[in-house]
Amino acid sequence: MRDTSSVGLVAPQTARFDDALVLKSGDVLPGFELVYETYGTLNAARSNAVLVCHALSGNHHVAGFHDPAHPQKTAGWWDNLVGVGKPLDTDRFFVVGVNNLGGCHGSTGPRSLNPATGKPYGADFPLLTVEDWVAAQMRLSDRLGIATWAAVMGGSLGGMQALQWTLACPERARHALVIASAPKLSAQNIAFNEVARQAIRSDPEFYGGHYYEHGATPRRGLKLARMVGHITYLSGDQMAEKFGRQLRHGQHRFNYEVEFEIESYLRHQGDKFADAFDANTYLIATKALDYFDPAFAYGGNLAAALARAKAGFFVASFTTDWRFAPERSHEIVHALLQNGLNVSYAEIECAAGHDSFLLDTPHYHQALAAYLKGIVL
Repeated sequence: MRDTSSVGLVAPQTARFDDALVLKSGDVLPGFELVYETYGTLNAARSNAVLVCHALSGNHHVAGFHDPAHPQKTAGWWDNLVGVGKPLDTDRFFVVGVNNLGGCHGSTGPRSLNPATGKPYGADFPLLTVEDWVAAQMRLSDRLGIATWAAVMGGSLGGMQALQWTLACPERARHALVIASAPKLSAQNIAFNEVARQAIRSDPEFYGGHYYEHGATPRRGLKLARMVGHITYLSGDQMAEKFGRQLRHGQHRFNYEVEFEIESYLRHQGDKFADAFDANTYLIATKALDYFDPAFAYGGNLAAALARAKAGFFVASFTTDWRFAPERSHEIVHALLQNGLNVSYAEIECAAGHDSFLLDTPHYHQALAAYLKGIVL
């Protein structure tokens, strides 16, 4: 039976920008493409548009499905949130999902041809920041004729982009939904990212980032990076509940092959990710995470950094998320309140750790729906 709340069959679109983009690093990207999808209808006043920013391993495919024969297998990563009657209701909002610059799902990135050499960029693709992503998204906004977003939203790294929108162009984002995010990474988070990057860069198939030219893929490194990352996305309680110390074969076999169910799960997730993602993109995205720190230019004073924001804010965290703990969301909320901004905060009980923002926990979706319903179009 067809899910009548789904946005249904969707197809990506591509926007080409020929003007150079000067990056925060000082590097210049001579033109670029962004792949995006849209759901719902833009109203006559162009006042109902919502930009959804993706997290580290996400992309433009936020909702709906690509293959009608396999709607569940090809569903968007936030399909439970976007659709008719869902918290981000496409009967009310025009929703845009975009694959970030540097991505590996169609937008210009390391796999793209470098016009200076005629070969894939590979390791020559410049490092990017959250600020660069928002600058590129602004150009897409202009192309779509959206002067102001009703809201910009995202989870994790996507939440950082939503926050950056309110700082880079305060007049163009009326609301920001910052979910399971942080104003900057902790030293521990940077450490996890560096371990993941070293796993990729030390893979013999990496070839200094130019593995495309060698017909190679640093699968082992990317697999290890994902396994490390996946551990941090789950809570200890969830791991214990789902896997405990269950043995794959019911007994110890005294070898280095898979013995515990958690080992099997992590290897499966690593293999699946290595088949679908690009190692250079992973390196770029984790560095963008590390670099994000709006308070850096203000001597570490987050309230001073957020003083130029004008948006209304919805901030949410999850009790078992130890990678982006609720305390990090509290920092954002306190800094916003110091500036007299309107802030709604929800701390959600959920056992799933950082990945909670992808689930349809009732309290979480009710809080989101309530805030989004309150947005005046």
